[in-house]
Amino acid sequence: MNIGILSIGPKLYSTKRLNEAAAERGHRVRVLDTRRFSLSLEPGEPDLKYKGAPLELDAIIPRIGGSLSFFGTAVVRQFEQMGVFSVSASTAISVSRDKLRSMQALSRHDINIPATTFVHDRDDILPAIEKIGGVPVIIKLLEGTQGIGVILADEIKMAEAIIETLQSTRNNIILQKFVAESRGKDVRAFVVGDQVVAAMRRVAKDGGFRSNVHRGGTVESIPITPEIEHTAVLAARILGLRVAGVDLLESNEGPMVMEVNSSPGLEGIERATGVDVAGKIIEYIESELRFEDIDLQHRLSLAKGYTVVEITVAETSPLIKQTIAETGMSDMEIRILHVNRGGHVTPVPGGDFEILKGDILLCYGKQLALRGFLPATKPKRSKKAK
Repeated sequence: MNIGILSIGPKLYSTKRLNEAAAERGHRVRVLDTRRFSLSLEPGEPDLKYKGAPLELDAIIPRIGGSLSFFGTAVVRQFEQMGVFSVSASTAISVSRDKLRSMQALSRHDINIPATTFVHDRDDILPAIEKIGGVPVIIKLLEGTQGIGVILADEIKMAEAIIETLQSTRNNIILQKFVAESRGKDVRAFVVGDQVVAAMRRVAKDGGFRSNVHRGGTVESIPITPEIEHTAVLAARILGLRVAGVDLLESNEGPMVMEVNSSPGLEGIERATGVDVAGKIIEYIESELRFEDIDLQHRLSLAKGYTVVEITVAETSPLIKQTIAETGMSDMEIRILHVNRGGHVTPVPGGDFEILKGDILLCYGKQLALRGFLPATKPKRSKKAK
């Protein structure tokens, strides 16, 4: 395969390791400076050149820094338009880079995240802090990375002063509940595809509260528990990332998603765990290109009146505790393609498979028949103030 690594730092550890891992597996690799691309937009012929010359690539690995997010995602998007496989989709990179937007996406799902709020008006600051449990509170710049722009405010007056100062300089910030039991430590789970391939705990230097390795924190390998794997893979999947570094807080309520990184560094996690993470990424690219993704919804919707839907088995669902045979779905020309139970997928389950609360069924069948298994929708309303 021809693989391109989009990076402005060819000597950086992560770039070098990906280059080595791909070359070791017999692939042709080029490290491409993201800034040297030019895009051509013409009807029916999206094109892209590197240093003025055309490229022939099968896959790309974006390693795009925050300063190049806009242009870098445009380059990735152009590759996608040309049919080149990208380890990280352009839309997923954009969503993950925006802390507020990513938290908004995660909040729509049953996944543990810190209570988060976003305000603009000065009069809303105090009510917002109270809503997430009061001080201490974490104040984050939406554009911050590697622990920069993350502030712990222990008092209300301090929080107000910090927020007003940041807003006066046109910085957008979010407020998050401070998880005291996880002070000074977090977990980085490295997701590749549908699994966590390595996990490490990061501990802050000298009793600080920011545990980023770039700020002097130490790291140690930890076991990949089912809770860590489920939470990290689900977070990456929600944001649309195939490869991600998911940062988790070890809260009393279980793993809590703090942030999802679309270009996670390899140095800390490889040295802490001894896992060949770069090799895992290349192996994932190989498997994806051998078994090319199919737009299932698009392909199957060609059969008039049929569709593909995901059915989440709610507490009130009549499907609970029934086997697939007992549901009568087969008689209604509905086929269950797979069942997702807590992140574990059972493909093409048999008739004796028992359905449980919380299962997510991927079904194909007649629209009219499937409609009877979907929950009724209700109009969304803002919660009333207490």
